[in-house]
Amino acid sequence: MKKRMGSILLSSLLTMSLLAGCTGDKEPGNAEPAEETEPAVQALTEIPLPITSEPFTIDYWRANDAKLTASLNNFGDMAAYKEKEKLTGIQVKFTHPPLGQQRDQFNLLISTKELPDVIYYNWADAVGGPEKMIKDGRIIRLNELIDSYAPNLKRIIESDPNVKKQIALDDGTIYMFPLLKLDALKLNATSGLIMRQDWLDQLNLEVPTTIDEWYTVLKAFKEQDPNGNGKPDELPFTGNWGPGNLTKLHDFAAAFGVIGGFQLNGDKVEFGPIQPGYRDFLETMAKWYKEGLIDPEIMTNDGKAFDYKVTSNLAGAYQGGVFSGMGKYFNLMRDTDPNFNVTGVPWPVSPDGTSYATFNLENKVLSYGEAITASADEDKLKYIVQWMDYNYSEEGSDLFNFGIENDSYVRDGEGVKFTDTIIDNPNGLTYDQALASYALSIMDGPINQDSRYLDALLFDDGQRAANAEWMKASSALTLPPIRLSTEEVTTSTSIMSQVNTYLNETMTAIISGQKPITEFDKMTETIKSMDIERAIEVHQAAYDRYQSK
Repeated sequence: MKKRMGSILLSSLLTMSLLAGCTGDKEPGNAEPAEETEPAVQALTEIPLPITSEPFTIDYWRANDAKLTASLNNFGDMAAYKEKEKLTGIQVKFTHPPLGQQRDQFNLLISTKELPDVIYYNWADAVGGPEKMIKDGRIIRLNELIDSYAPNLKRIIESDPNVKKQIALDDGTIYMFPLLKLDALKLNATSGLIMRQDWLDQLNLEVPTTIDEWYTVLKAFKEQDPNGNGKPDELPFTGNWGPGNLTKLHDFAAAFGVIGGFQLNGDKVEFGPIQPGYRDFLETMAKWYKEGLIDPEIMTNDGKAFDYKVTSNLAGAYQGGVFSGMGKYFNLMRDTDPNFNVTGVPWPVSPDGTSYATFNLENKVLSYGEAITASADEDKLKYIVQWMDYNYSEEGSDLFNFGIENDSYVRDGEGVKFTDTIIDNPNGLTYDQALASYALSIMDGPINQDSRYLDALLFDDGQRAANAEWMKASSALTLPPIRLSTEEVTTSTSIMSQVNTYLNETMTAIISGQKPITEFDKMTETIKSMDIERAIEVHQAAYDRYQSK
């Protein structure tokens, strides 16, 4: 029977936290008389292998991934986890909800009495957030355990102020071993605006850098037959996985100094869609839509329709990633159209001369991570923490980023190269499916994602150039990973549910020509009447707390 964890602050761990400097020192001259105490446990400086000579099994719940299930049943079959079991002496039993059902299944799981030992989840999706999970006794605080038994994660936290701010709740509580991106700019700048370079070359056009240049290019794509089939069938700008509205066009909002949600103006939080620049954005997009520069099906395209438009030489520009939006199509078109070429395009320059990204490129700690539940055996906690921390060691990081040396990868100076097992898989797996059978880096997981994995998978010059170009954008408009309290979440959700529904409907109607641009003033007043200022106040308070950490 497992010993349930009502609180992590056990007496022995309090002793450890004192050793690690988690409480203040006594003032000189006020020392208390020495007392008989048990010897303090020395904090680990590295993870011993094997971790324990008495093997046991960790019950582990996490969502599955379609890339992995292309060849394996569960994460326990992954080469990295099998190797980790040999090294640590600890077995893991993975439980996965059906693909696409992780949120519903998590909510069911977290309401049960007995939980698995470890849960890996996107904690931003947890109702009430990790704060409520801790308050309700579902997961435990890890600070003291990390101080004593997680030397690798502890070193990362102590060496990087941004990680220290982003990994902890507002009260300083650390609750998970997260997905880290210490090389944040490079790893986050993997998606952006993409354009057909061969069409630009065909029409003797340069890559656009301003919104006016974008208009010139899209107009040429529409009118000058860059696909060369003699038909006016080009779709200058399109998109995939349409949300049923035109919010995908928010990719261009930053060119007007706004984004489609909460944003920063210095240290002041604003709501972008009620700023004057948003009116200019709507007016420009309405002009583009009326002139046929925007795919009229952008609201409803699914993945299959989008693939068809790209591979049939119909799509001129779109938003996408270096893998799904570039590498995929380089591979598909390599034999059928050797002239096919796409390039990453800079985020359009705003009125103040800055190219702004529409998402934060500087986040180092993602909301995904593995937490220990209150059902975990108290006597096993130190071993579970060491097992988790191994992923952040040098050897563990290589294992979970690249797989097995001389099998899935080889070293190449300071970098790595993936073998044909990954890039030309003999079983017909795509490179991402093949790598998923070896390591976590191509998916998500409790690791520090190593940017060398990205370099090793960017096979085409266009992908590498896109990554370098998107890294130049500023994140100054976007909020850092702030945390709203339970009460703030309730307040914000009640306001924003109606605001976003109304905003999405109205902006879509204006851009598509169903309503005139003069509707913007009414839209602004209506959003203000929905108490948007209160929602702004909530986000400002959370931002101020983040800055003061």
